[in-house]
Amino acid sequence: MKKRRQDAILALIAAQPVSTQKELTVLLRQKGFHATQATVSRDIRELNLRKVQLAPHQFGYAPPSVQNTQVGADLNSRYTRMLSESLVSVGVTGALIVVKTLSGTANVVGEALDTLSPPELLGTIAGDNTLFAAADSPEHAEMLAQWLRNLL
Repeated sequence: MKKRRQDAILALIAAQPVSTQKELTVLLRQKGFHATQATVSRDIRELNLRKVQLAPHQFGYAPPSVQNTQVGADLNSRYTRMLSESLVSVGVTGALIVVKTLSGTANVVGEALDTLSPPELLGTIAGDNTLFAAADSPEHAEMLAQWLRNLL
């Protein structure tokens, strides 16, 4: 059952953009798989799926083979991993994203965000364990914050 479910996950993300675990859980249920969000989370980890930018303003899951064919994918994968390992919490106020990190890693998170360079991100300012990231609008701030929360 697990192998079939994981094969279905790979087929779903190949066929359409899937950006959240909740969305993936719903799609799996439509295909007849009764998986919980925790199960989907484990499947994502086991399949080594990562969030990648699919289009401007759109992020979604992709298998490692897709990431490795993209220019700079290894670098992006490293920065995404650094983000996921350093983040503690993410909040939004207006167009400002407030990111709490492990002590001493806010600069690393800022560098990762600046290098990944989502077009909606205007810039970052980092301290020791807190980072402020400015988005070009409150809506884009919420979108970027959600992308970061998904990495937690």
